Amino acid sequence: MSTAAPAATPAPKKVNLRTPDVMQAVAAQVVAHYRSELVERIRAGGGQLSSEGLTIRLAKEFGFCYGVERAIDLAYAARNVFPPPTRIFLLGEIIHNPEVNDQISNLGIVSIPPKPTDADLEHIQAGDVVIIPAFGTEVTTREKLTAKGCQLVDTTCGDVMSVWKRVRQYSKDSVTSIIHGKAKHEETKATTSQATAYGSGHYLVVFTLDETDYVCDHIVNGGDREAFLAKFKGAYSAGFDPDVHLDAVGVANQTTMLRGETMEVQRRFEAAIRKKFGPEKADRHFRFFDTICGATQERQDALEKMLRDPMDLLLVVGGYNSSNTSHLAEMGEHVLPTYFIKNAAMMESATLIRHWNQHINEEVGTPLWLPKDRPVTVGITAGASCPNNLIEDTIKRLFELRGLDVRVALEK
Repeated sequence: MSTAAPAATPAPKKVNLRTPDVMQAVAAQVVAHYRSELVERIRAGGGQLSSEGLTIRLAKEFGFCYGVERAIDLAYAARNVFPPPTRIFLLGEIIHNPEVNDQISNLGIVSIPPKPTDADLEHIQAGDVVIIPAFGTEVTTREKLTAKGCQLVDTTCGDVMSVWKRVRQYSKDSVTSIIHGKAKHEETKATTSQATAYGSGHYLVVFTLDETDYVCDHIVNGGDREAFLAKFKGAYSAGFDPDVHLDAVGVANQTTMLRGETMEVQRRFEAAIRKKFGPEKADRHFRFFDTICGATQERQDALEKMLRDPMDLLLVVGGYNSSNTSHLAEMGEHVLPTYFIKNAAMMESATLIRHWNQHINEEVGTPLWLPKDRPVTVGITAGASCPNNLIEDTIKRLFELRGLDVRVALEK
């Protein structure tokens, strides 16, 4: 006697979240939660505010990008269109900013792990709404949620999907995707799942130029296979063999990396391939496509320009797990004292600031960080996931620490 296969759960009817009435309500909420009239006024005045020895200088580009705004809008729209008792879940964090994620949680949206296990998904049912964050999600996670009959609200950034398209093509062509990024980052995990889901390709994630050089040396000279696999444990696809799968490589990247570093990764891999196979055969063995996010690049370019002018210190505001924000802090550190803070509360006093040290992955304290008895110029920038209201809080706190009233400065 044969047993019939269980009937597939029907897919829920697609719902348009972007109707005019919904987006009008969403806009009002987002403005109330994240807008800053102070920041808008300073920007309109040339990006600088000065008063009695304190000068605040804002980078020309900082804060929310289009992809982040879209993700937040869709999360708010989902709650508007699917009010309680409909349950809404979010895979991980909507973006890498704790204040924004707290606001999303306050809407009654429940966070679950970005790569949920079967146990995590046991209590999720057909008809539940699940939000896919701006970083995207892994192919298998999407498939499991679809099979359950969940209503998916996909906020994946368009720039991330462009990378997916590229690595899928690499995979179909049996080309190994070399992904410049952080192997444990949600975006990179989503991208690596795309690199193996639609063809016979493999992937390898490299983060630093030292790792790049190690791989390039293996391409040219070979080496210890087991040592290679141990070094990159957790950063390559199942079945990856460096002695086999580095003959044809295509470079892509996590969209929030430093463009200059990604270009150098690309250059070094191309040079290794040319040395191994000869210039006339390089095109058969090497591919590259620039997938750096435009907004990320704009913020890096704006900071680079701001750093050309003398300043006493730089504040970089954003979530500590934000990749694009961490790269802004890295740029600043090469030029002047730079403090990576998640919010204004980290400036405890004029004699103590708490900030993230990404070299040791710890929050640390630095004394006597803000000069008191002489004029001081403070630069401020923020990653693409930082709302303007946090920049406003930062500006106000700087004025407070110098014993000044920001309202007086605005009236001058």
